[in-house]
Amino acid sequence: MQKYILTIYPEFTSTKVAVYQIRKQIFLCNVKHPIEDLGKYKKITDQVPYRLELILSELKYAGFEADSFEIVVGRGGLLKPLPGGVYQVNKQMLKDTQTPFAEHESNLGCILAFEIAQKAGKNVPAIIVDPACVDEMDEIAKMSGLPELPRKSILHTINQRTKARNFARELGKEYNEINVIVAHLDKGISVGAHKQGKIIDVNNGLIGDGPMTTERSGSIPAGDLVDLCFSGQHSKGEILAKLKFAGGVFAYIGTNNIKEIEKRISENDKQAELALSAVAYQVAKEIGGLSTVLEGNVDGILITGEQAYSDFLIKEITKRVKHLGMIRVYPGDDQMESFALHGYMVLNNEIEVKEYV
Repeated sequence: MQKYILTIYPEFTSTKVAVYQIRKQIFLCNVKHPIEDLGKYKKITDQVPYRLELILSELKYAGFEADSFEIVVGRGGLLKPLPGGVYQVNKQMLKDTQTPFAEHESNLGCILAFEIAQKAGKNVPAIIVDPACVDEMDEIAKMSGLPELPRKSILHTINQRTKARNFARELGKEYNEINVIVAHLDKGISVGAHKQGKIIDVNNGLIGDGPMTTERSGSIPAGDLVDLCFSGQHSKGEILAKLKFAGGVFAYIGTNNIKEIEKRISENDKQAELALSAVAYQVAKEIGGLSTVLEGNVDGILITGEQAYSDFLIKEITKRVKHLGMIRVYPGDDQMESFALHGYMVLNNEIEVKEYV
């Protein structure tokens, strides 16, 4: 019987599922999860049975039983800091998805992959690839000014690295031979300095570090944040929501939808224009800062992610960083394709599978 590679990418209100035959995609669907359904679950990990049932149902409808798969690749999430690479899902990883810090939909990836691999057969591996918690930062980059609050590496690792590898191929080089700055633009923004195959500095793209986004605050004045926390007006949860979901452009104009924001700009909404310009300004500022980390040796500046489709953002960023080096724009993401490629390499013993500890 023909065996396939299954890839799973959970997002906040959906789960992307794709099936590959060798390296060719033969099935893709985006399973939707209405907010009213998700609201029934206290923790994100409580959603696993609900999402699993829907995924298996979609696969069965398309003609794929659980035992159709030779390997299952899930989205990697917020685990312990670790070097980049491929990791087999194990008991320790599953345990770490239950920590408070791991309360994010990305961590459903390894759980869903494990559950389906178990149904597929005892020798079917479940793996994750370059999770968001990959930490290859130089020690100096982790210094924050307070020893108890080091800077953390949380980024769109798989998409940043995939785009950097693609760019290296365009230059006729290997990834570990180039220095690039990659800006992933979405509702979360991460900007990373890639030096000869390692991401040596990057902002925390999840919360409280780096550029503001369409819904996240990014870096904000620390003293004023302390005052806000102790004002008695907000709970801890409300403050975190301001930083993660209700900050950035949303806090200024009441929407985080990039198409709606651009529409309002086209209708001469000056506040919308200022807010989105601020996102571009801060991304450009982050790119400029990372050019110093690479000591000016920048082979390229790569802009990617779903919001790289925004002509407004690209124009505003480009005009501020074009003096730093070659700019390439790669809209969207290639996570599923990259997952499948790594799954294929694992099956053919072409890449090391690391143990998560």
